[in-house]
Amino acid sequence: MPRWFGHVKMGTGKRQDDPGAISSAVEHCFHTAGVSGSIPLSPTKPLQPNLGRTHRKPAQVAHEDDRKMSRSSNPTLRPDAPLDRHNTFRVPARAAWLAEIENPDQIPEILDHPPIRSLPRLVLGAGSNVLFTRDFPGLVLIPRNRGIQVLTTGSGTVLVRAEAGVGWHDLVTWTLDRNLCGLENLALIPGSVGAAPVQNIGAYGRELSHVLESVEVFDCEGGEKRHLDREACELGYRQSRFQKEPDRWIITAIGLRLSLEPSLRIDYPGVREELAALHADPPTARAVAEAIIRLRRRKLPDPDEIGNAGSFFKNPVLTRERFESLRDRFPGLPVFESPSGRKVSAAWLIEQAGWKGFREGDAGVSARHALVLVNHGTATGAQVWSLAQRIQESVRSKFGLDLEVEPQIL
Repeated sequence: MPRWFGHVKMGTGKRQDDPGAISSAVEHCFHTAGVSGSIPLSPTKPLQPNLGRTHRKPAQVAHEDDRKMSRSSNPTLRPDAPLDRHNTFRVPARAAWLAEIENPDQIPEILDHPPIRSLPRLVLGAGSNVLFTRDFPGLVLIPRNRGIQVLTTGSGTVLVRAEAGVGWHDLVTWTLDRNLCGLENLALIPGSVGAAPVQNIGAYGRELSHVLESVEVFDCEGGEKRHLDREACELGYRQSRFQKEPDRWIITAIGLRLSLEPSLRIDYPGVREELAALHADPPTARAVAEAIIRLRRRKLPDPDEIGNAGSFFKNPVLTRERFESLRDRFPGLPVFESPSGRKVSAAWLIEQAGWKGFREGDAGVSARHALVLVNHGTATGAQVWSLAQRIQESVRSKFGLDLEVEPQIL
């Protein structure tokens, strides 16, 4: 049964390709049955231009092979493709097949290709919310469509459409450059736009659900394009319908309802203090974004410098009774109010259990933030996952709480 993973947080690469590049094949040796090279499929309908004010970010690429893949309008399948440069943990893994998609119209043709019809599939954004513990035995799809455009304006709001391959922070910057408000608290979150609804990304008191209007998808079950409104996405704390039905949906674009007038959320711990240091009085949306960028850079390791996928564990959400019982035993336990209950700090739990800064070989826990597991160089995904399981057992033994992981474990 096909599966869909890894379509959430995304690290941003620093090297870029030419704007508008369309993915094609890299000559690559397929190590079975004497087959070599990539396999181009038949031509498909060309990508139609966006209407209105449009922006295309240059394609983010990791290496020369990716640059070679941008010279044909035909969708192309690469067999036996390396994935170490397509995941921010930078752990070694390979995919049986890989396709980079510039035009969502290519999706049906790719999925119907005979060698891969019955194989599992994985939609991969920037690979910043996935941990490969082994090779992937099916098809990896990487969206490369990167359009951003304003669809409508009126009543103090703007509807923005962003395609799945856009880098999330690139989208935040694009909106701030146009004095649009609503994404400033989500600045510098790694990942791609297409991944954002899957986990309902959030930070510093805001979530994607606060501004999401709709999601454009390819419905693998019905074999057709569809638009889902916010309610149909069933968004919750780091969850969505797309996680519950991973075989069915491939996200191709999202619609965001943003404001022309600021309605700032600055009461999250640390944000007001950072704004004061920036002398932002009164604060603006851009100043809030800058404050959060400074906070994130100070607290979290950069995936471009050391392999990681950001926060590895979710903050446990407890009932009032459960929290009060735990606080009686551990008076210093940090808590954050949320609509679903009292959210306690997973980072504090891990640090109190003695794991912050721990290292075994090249797998470790960041000394800057206990929620972040890191690859210091040559750790495998299996070694990182083994460490994560030991942390879970340690926290369960000390606090009686189960830590859920954020990234997909493959």
